[in-house]
Amino acid sequence: MSTIAEDAGGPPAAPKPAAAAPFRPPNMVLATIGLALASFMQVLDTTIANVSLPTISGNLGASANQATWVITSFAVSNAIALPLTGFMTRRFGEVKLFTWATLAFVMASFLCGIANSMGLLVVARAVQGFVAGPMYPVTQALLISIYPPQKRGQAIALLAMVTVVAPIAGPILGGWITDNYSWEWIFFINIPIGIFASVVVGRQLKGRPERLEKPKMDYMGLATLILGVGALQIMLDLGNDEDWFNSTKIVWLTIVAVISLIVFVIWEMTEKDPIVNLRLFRHRNFTAGTLAMVFGYAAFFAIGLLVPLWLQRNLGYTALWAGFASAPLGILPVLLTPFVGKYAPRFDLRILASFAFFVMASTSFLRSGFNLDVNFGRVAEVQLMQGLGVALFFMPVLTILLSDLEPHEIAAGSGLATFVRTLGGSFAASLTTWIWNRRITIHHAELTESINAYDPGMQQTVSRLGHGDLQTGAVALNQMISQQAAQIGFNEVFHLLGWIFLGIIVFVWLAKPPFASKAGGGAAAGGH
Repeated sequence: MSTIAEDAGGPPAAPKPAAAAPFRPPNMVLATIGLALASFMQVLDTTIANVSLPTISGNLGASANQATWVITSFAVSNAIALPLTGFMTRRFGEVKLFTWATLAFVMASFLCGIANSMGLLVVARAVQGFVAGPMYPVTQALLISIYPPQKRGQAIALLAMVTVVAPIAGPILGGWITDNYSWEWIFFINIPIGIFASVVVGRQLKGRPERLEKPKMDYMGLATLILGVGALQIMLDLGNDEDWFNSTKIVWLTIVAVISLIVFVIWEMTEKDPIVNLRLFRHRNFTAGTLAMVFGYAAFFAIGLLVPLWLQRNLGYTALWAGFASAPLGILPVLLTPFVGKYAPRFDLRILASFAFFVMASTSFLRSGFNLDVNFGRVAEVQLMQGLGVALFFMPVLTILLSDLEPHEIAAGSGLATFVRTLGGSFAASLTTWIWNRRITIHHAELTESINAYDPGMQQTVSRLGHGDLQTGAVALNQMISQQAAQIGFNEVFHLLGWIFLGIIVFVWLAKPPFASKAGGGAAAGGH
């Protein structure tokens, strides 16, 4: 068929250049393993040191309060780095950023392992947390870009499984390594994994086209981000220990955080080239998905924190057995991930996510009926049931929030969503323990207000509890009342979490189809 130019007697029209073929690594399986291992290692390190803190503080001659900074320093620097992911990918490229961040994580892990003082360990953990920040969002962006559209759901489901399983495995693995070897090895195990992941990904993704820029440094945005997020994270971590706003330290941290974050938001929304692109919230699905992710993850995080704590405090479990009782939560996500990734895109993702939140609400209501006689099997059974909800939660919600982002916005959007999700987890950790302790105090007072020390029947009961010794009996009675108060508070918190999960369903239905990511050929061909 002749062209218009030829019909008019002009020269033939130049043929259009063929679209660049999407980039695919030489070995897709190897590239996927490298990316997944790095993310697993990074997410694992958010919890692996938790159960080892008493051992670490004892070996380094530090107090228990000083040891908590091993966790806090990682969390603060990680929260600061996450929203900077978009800026760093524009400046350095995703492959290079992933490779160097992973190698830096290895070096920081080595420094953690050889630390001979608490100060050095805290500094090394801060560095580890900062370089870990962009690793998960960039992994997500790279996986989306190298997989064809029809298999992209499987890539997202794989990362969702990592997000669920790694925090569960962290305390169990950390406790086992600390008990059988030494605490240094919880950091040394990162070295071979990190080197393998960085070398494999660097080789497999070599030559992947990327769109690099040289954005100017937004110093005002960076300064207010560091001040605001740093103060907020420290305030959340120390709030319970410092009795919240009865502490001058907490009041000042709150003032600094609020002022800095208000200035940060105003500045970033008006800055021509912001260091954190808050304008991503103009996308409807990104906003709805991020809201569902933040509140869903916060409630999920609260369960992950509260159940092991309750098992140890109320039922007398060791840290290791509390971990075993919690672990069934990860079984169904591991088994169902391949099927969710393959078949979930055929359904309306809002229905799947709604069902996931309904399952997690149901298991929360089941826990609200627990008592002090509940056995290991029942606890593990409810954890296993919740795993069905978790398996259907992360992949659909992640797909929804990424679905209307432009290809070059994927890494920035993933970093921003992960940052807000992390803050949601921090709020959940602080508020959950505060609410539980508050309810324990209230119920303890209610249960003891009817006790009369001069009542002959009460004296007889106390004497029987103490085998004839009234003082011993009084201590035993108070312990029984404290356990009952803690159990009632636990049940109330889970009743509240059940209603929160049901409420999150509203956010899911604010999203609008289609949910096929725009990161198609453009993303795969270097649109990032």
